Amino acid sequence: MKPRQQRMLAVGLAALGIAIAAGLTLRAFQDNMMFFVEISDVVKGNHPTERNFRIGGLVVGGSMQRDAGSLDVSFEVTDTACTVPVKYTGVLPDLFREGQGVVAHGRLNDDGIFVAEKIMAKHDEDYMAPEVADSLSKHQQDIQKAVVKGSAECGTSDS
Repeated sequence: MKPRQQRMLAVGLAALGIAIAAGLTLRAFQDNMMFFVEISDVVKGNHPTERNFRIGGLVVGGSMQRDAGSLDVSFEVTDTACTVPVKYTGVLPDLFREGQGVVAHGRLNDDGIFVAEKIMAKHDEDYMAPEVADSLSKHQQDIQKAVVKGSAECGTSDS
């Protein structure tokens, strides 16, 4: 093989290696990407079924139930328009409590219960995840419209 052919072969193999590495990297990013889905969209059925996603909102007061002698806990999360039941097995964050903001990672099971693999609570009094704050403010306006018209129904909007 001539030196010129050897250089072209080396350049071609290097380009092929870079293309394979880029493809594998993009595949890893796609598999690990977390989508944030609003609770109202989850209730409507607009959520990924083949992968985990995030929901966020406020923990409904009085909804938390803990199984005695286990780490299983269930509670409800709301965006002030709709509510989703959540089940979680594990130690809850120290800042987790009813009436406070929370983000849960997991997926919806066949019974309509969000099975969380990870729970994150806000880290100070003023902070709320941007996605959660946007969702709550969006649905707060919908609730105010519904109260004026007298039809507060989950998942409906007059926009």
